[in-house]
This record gives sequence, C-alpha cells and structure tokens, in this order.
Amino acid sequence: MNSQKTDHERLGRTLRDDVLHGNLLESFRLDFRELKDFYIDDDKKGRLAKMGWIKRTLYLIWWYIKILLLRLSPARRVLLLIGMFFIMTSGNIGWFTVQTGAVRTNTETYLLGGAIIVFVLMLELKDKLLARNELEAGRSVQYALMPPQRPNIPGWDVWLYSEPANDVGGDLVDYIQLDDQRHALALGDVAGKGLRAALLMSKLQSTVRALVPGYTTLDELMSRINEIFMRDSLRSIFASLVYLELNSGDPKLRMVNAGHMPLLLVKNNSGSVVHVGIQAPGLGIVSEAKYNEAPLDMEQGDTLIVFSDGITEARNSGGMFFGEGRLIKIFKENSHLPPEQIGQRILKEIAWFRGDARVYDDISMIIMKKT
Repeated sequence: MNSQKTDHERLGRTLRDDVLHGNLLESFRLDFRELKDFYIDDDKKGRLAKMGWIKRTLYLIWWYIKILLLRLSPARRVLLLIGMFFIMTSGNIGWFTVQTGAVRTNTETYLLGGAIIVFVLMLELKDKLLARNELEAGRSVQYALMPPQRPNIPGWDVWLYSEPANDVGGDLVDYIQLDDQRHALALGDVAGKGLRAALLMSKLQSTVRALVPGYTTLDELMSRINEIFMRDSLRSIFASLVYLELNSGDPKLRMVNAGHMPLLLVKNNSGSVVHVGIQAPGLGIVSEAKYNEAPLDMEQGDTLIVFSDGITEARNSGGMFFGEGRLIKIFKENSHLPPEQIGQRILKEIAWFRGDARVYDDISMIIMKKT
C-alpha cells in the first residue's frame, strides 16, 4: 500500500513539474520538428511546402500513420489497426454495439480501442528502454576508453574532446604514450553515426593501439591499418584518420593523414592560419593505398587543431552549416588562450549557432600548443 502511495505521489510530482517547469509548448514544437525531420524526406518536404495548411496537415497525418504501420511488427500492426478501428467506429452503435444480446455502449468500445493502442505503445516503450539500456552501457564503455582530456606531455599543452551526436559515436580521439619521450595522438571519423559507427570505431581504436608500438615509419603504419580496416570492416564503410607523433623535447611533429580534412595551424609570430596535411585516401577505400608521412615544425606559441566534420557541418534550424570560415575566425581570435579555453569558445559558438536544432554529427577535436 505504501509503495502504491509513493508511486502515486511521484507521478503527481512529475506531472506537476511538467506543467509548471517543462516549457511544454517549446518541447511540443521541437518534438514535432524532430519528428518531421526524421520521418519526412526532402522530396515530401518539397511537396508539403506547396500545399495549404489544411491539406498539408492531412498529408502529414496520413504519412505518419503509414510510416508507423510499416515500422511495427506484424502482430503489433494488427493490434494497432484493431484499436484504431474500435475508436473510429465507436459512434456507430446501430451495427456494432448490440452483440449476443449484450448492449455495449460506444464509450466502452472507445475505451477498448484506446486500451489496445496503449498496449501497443507499452510494447514499443519496452523495446526502446531495453535498447536505451544497451546504448547507455555502450556509452559508458566508450567513455572508459577515452584518454585523459589533458594528457601530460612535457613541452606541450594538449586538450582532447569528443561528444557523440547520439548515445554512442563514431569519432575516435586517442592518446598513446609510447615511451618516456614519444607520444602519439589520433583523431578519426568513421562514416555515419550511431551504434554501427561506434562498433567500427572501437575496432579501429584497438587496431591503432595494437600496431603503433611495432612501427617507426608512419606511412607503413597507416598502410597496415588500412589493410586491416578493409579486411574487417563492412563494404561501403570508410573512415578518416589523422595520426600525430611528437617528442617531448622536439618541436617537430610527425603526422600522416588518411582522408581527413586538413589541420589548422595558427602561427604565433604572424597570427596567420595555415592548412596542414598531405591528404591520402581514407581507410577502407583503396586496398593498397599509399600514405605519406609529413613533418611539421611548431614554434613556441603555435597552436594546432585537428577536428571532425561535426564542427564545420553543424547546422542551424535553417539548414545552414557552421562552416570552416567561422571555425578559422574563432580559432585565430582565441589562439593566444590555452587549448582548453579555445575549445570551449568553439563549442560555445557552435551551440549558439545551432540554437534549438538537433545535433547531426559527432563533434571531436584535438587542440595543442607548443609551450
């Protein structure tokens, strides 16, 4: 009895908080827009834009119902149709409410239809909660595999960041201490996002960590990583990867870029921004791809950023991209700050630009300054 009372009180508090502090109208607006973005493709959106609001509303309702029915399992699809049938015919008493001498009111029929629909919703919610638990477990594993956000590398100030768009992500950010002097940093991006990309990212991370100690030549290292990724990955799936190796007593970096966008370097003496990186095919595209190791001299105060396309391709509600131009401007204006503060400024500007639009892609970056 006490547990039932506690459940009732908790439900009452939850509903009260939803009404008083939940900003319901804004939540409804965002949910509706996300529903539309997720289920309605660009072709249908173009057709809707040419309709009046009444016709547009009717078409949306029909498309949502059709998509819902197609996505359900056969048993749940039939149950939902039965529930909808009961609700829509609950007022037609003449041919539906008198059966075997027992009179059933239209209210009872309506409630029966509603109960069936709630039952289907509960089954779908159960599946969602089970999947969410699995994803949360995967997310905790990903965070456990993340390196320290500020690895201790003498002569360098380094900050690492990665945030998935969904529960789990397909971006790789890693730090490996090879010995007392040598340190390695890696940033990769598996095509797509979500669970499939996250699993392939974990495979890529384990491959890099296993191979790095056995190679001194970075182009050979990347060629071997590509061979393994092609062998063990799915068809039509590729990844980009930037691998950096530095010595705590040497201002020169060694790097290799497999299909990733160029790095950005701000020179301390001139304030100019330089695009860095000799690009080669991404991982999983060409079986015998050739990669070129490239040196990079960094003077004291120079700042380098390696970033995923989740930054430049962040979108606002109007569909505009954040773009490399905005990133370069923020990076240049704040290059005098420590790497972590630069990164936080970038994240703040992205959040302001995106507004209430949903996050489309993982966001990752490595920012490093020669001290």
